[in-house]
Amino acid sequence: MKIISNEKLIKRNAKIGQATSLSSLVILGLGMYISFQKPELFNISIGALLVGFILSQVGIYFGNRWGRSPRPDELLDQGLKGIPGEYTLYHYSSPVPNLLVGPAGIWLLLPFHQHGTIIYDGKKWKTKGGGFTQSYMKVFGQESMSRPDLDAGAFADKLTKALKKEMPEEQIPPIQAALVFTSKTVEVEADDAPVPTLHLKKLKPFIRKMAKEAPITAKEIKAVNDALSA
Repeated sequence: MKIISNEKLIKRNAKIGQATSLSSLVILGLGMYISFQKPELFNISIGALLVGFILSQVGIYFGNRWGRSPRPDELLDQGLKGIPGEYTLYHYSSPVPNLLVGPAGIWLLLPFHQHGTIIYDGKKWKTKGGGFTQSYMKVFGQESMSRPDLDAGAFADKLTKALKKEMPEEQIPPIQAALVFTSKTVEVEADDAPVPTLHLKKLKPFIRKMAKEAPITAKEIKAVNDALSA
């Protein structure tokens, strides 16, 4: 499997996450200091606390995607390591964040790091259990996943639009998506979900199965990879 990662973007966003997290701590600290030491500046204190909170959320957002070790893209690499066939895995180097192209077709991979149990209730995905960690993360920065099918649809449209610039629309293979949960402790119970929803450890067997059930040709794979590298 060939892996193409935009390391420059990953490093830049990791630095943004670090900078915004540190800035949020400073501004939150300043807001707390003003609220206790200079109560007459209450409005400024509230403003500082609000800005600090917003920056903390931005820092968590960037940290979850580009600052965590191992990062989501690295976990996908591990989950697909050794997969047979001519596959290319793109990380932030195509019109969508994580894209797998190979005999199984074109797959948008959407990684999540929730804890607890993932279920699909017929309308949306939900997380149950997970203890204190899960409750804390629901409030402070955990990725929202109530309608990831809408995200997948938006990514598919964006990718289709980009590919159409380089190849005839009728030659673009179907674009599919999978939700991949990377936490070692998470359990997935979403077999009826409209988008394949699975644990990272099941990703490679799933892709191998798709390659047998609905493969695309080497010519189609090359055409897509050529279009993405244009």
